[in-house]
Amino acid sequence: MNWSPIRMTYHVRTYKFGERLIPEMLGKQDVPDGVVAETWEISDQKDTRATITSAPFAGRLLHDAVAEYPDEVVGAGWRGPHFPILAKFLDASHLLPVHLHADDETARRVHGEPNGKTEAWHILYAAPDASILAGIQPGFSADELRRAFLDQDYDRVMFRYPITAGDTVYVPGGILHAFGPDTLIFEVQQTSDLGQSVMPTDLYGNRLSDEQWRANIDATLAELKTDFLPRPHPGLDKPSDEPGNRITVGCAGPYFALERWRLNVPHLDPAHPGRGLILSNVGEPVTIAWSGGEQTLGRAESILLPAAIGDVTVSPSGAAADLIACYLPDLERDVVEPLRSTGHSDEAIRGLGEVAL
Repeated sequence: MNWSPIRMTYHVRTYKFGERLIPEMLGKQDVPDGVVAETWEISDQKDTRATITSAPFAGRLLHDAVAEYPDEVVGAGWRGPHFPILAKFLDASHLLPVHLHADDETARRVHGEPNGKTEAWHILYAAPDASILAGIQPGFSADELRRAFLDQDYDRVMFRYPITAGDTVYVPGGILHAFGPDTLIFEVQQTSDLGQSVMPTDLYGNRLSDEQWRANIDATLAELKTDFLPRPHPGLDKPSDEPGNRITVGCAGPYFALERWRLNVPHLDPAHPGRGLILSNVGEPVTIAWSGGEQTLGRAESILLPAAIGDVTVSPSGAAADLIACYLPDLERDVVEPLRSTGHSDEAIRGLGEVAL
């Protein structure tokens, strides 16, 4: 088969925390009227599986292409129940719920799901006073945490950090978190939609009964982890032989790595049969060329470059290009070795997320 970029449909969520930043600030086209809180750009989550719109798989689910060609789409030797990465744009015009997602062990034991949801947020826009809540301060009992959540006094027990555009925050499953208002992000995560919230309302702003609210808090406390403290990270630059181009690793861990590509000249992404690559465009249109042709990737569009596609060249079309690249990494080869070669310390590399050194 002659492999080419895989385009697919995206899914919209209309949660209460969103407004219109994705079309109005990011420039995404053809979105529906009203609230566009999230656009799930690449998704094989069981309730929101994307349909492929490009040949040769047009009309088929991403899930089916992955099941039939796991080596060619995801990477040589990979096997799994679904495409392992979910990528989305997220508008936090208002505060997100204070919530967490199950880790892998909890997902299997409690929910009967194959995996949990570790995620990372790459900040595209943040108001000058924007911040995140992430992680529990030490020394609080479960009863003290429950009281703080019922009082809706999250700062009493959680850490708050300022954020700025270009930061990335890596959040493992089980870690309590929230962000917003006035924030626009790109999120990369494991393919899962598991979540527990301590808020008195649901994702659409509907008030819960006190009984349900307390039950949700107890379920959150049962899944809560305190062994990781997320912090905003400005990223680490990789070496580049292309003058004028800058590739920054925003985060890395066993489930995904995220890079920000700022390109002034064409960038050659050499063949890597061990991993596919998600590209999401957060700037002006770019040209993607491979041995079988070329395509344009517009503003706020996303595409999957299958592992079997071979060499790919990404070129700005006039103004500098600005993209986010996500993939399932070999951490030593794709992250540690190139960053060490640039002079970054092991301590700095560990700060990217979950990178064992």
